[in-house]
Amino acid sequence: MTADQQAPGHGVTGIALRLVGMAGPSVGIELQHTVPASALHQLRLFLVSVSDWFEERRPGSFDLGVVAERLGIVDSNRDGSRPFAVVVSGPGFGDEEMFDAEHGDMDLRPFIGFAPTHDVGVIAMSNGQVDHVVTALLAAEVMDIVGGVAGVETRREQVAVVGGLPGAIAQMADPSPVTFGSSELLRRWAAHPGFRLLK
Repeated sequence: MTADQQAPGHGVTGIALRLVGMAGPSVGIELQHTVPASALHQLRLFLVSVSDWFEERRPGSFDLGVVAERLGIVDSNRDGSRPFAVVVSGPGFGDEEMFDAEHGDMDLRPFIGFAPTHDVGVIAMSNGQVDHVVTALLAAEVMDIVGGVAGVETRREQVAVVGGLPGAIAQMADPSPVTFGSSELLRRWAAHPGFRLLK
């Protein structure tokens, strides 16, 4: 795998562009196909199980309060649950025009091996350290259900570390470094002493 590849015509994934301005960190998951009804149902049940409040604004668009401990996180400074959004976008779900605009001028096939048809954004609404850990682990669990490839933005000094972790499959260098990988990458990075997602 290399750290100097660059997506033609684009520097960051479409999900990352959409989530600029959010209060906390996010992870984008690129999907090769739609989310089947059975997987969406399983995702819904999982999100309910790790939250103390839950709302589905439209099919595949969820607002929830994640209880960190239900993901195995010891959060000594917890002040209630952590507000999150998990959003499936693409044909049949919503935000289709935005999805098409964000992916239309970017070819991710050299990095992830396919052209995404849908994506999932896992978005924290707060920016404490625990929110970074919850974001990574929640996204890993989502990937275990729906599949896909995660795009993890990092600081430049973290590129070699993240790119060397199990589950990393490719890296994009400019303008902001992104490491693409599996749910294992998210879990390994979250457990690393230097871990922190980019906001």
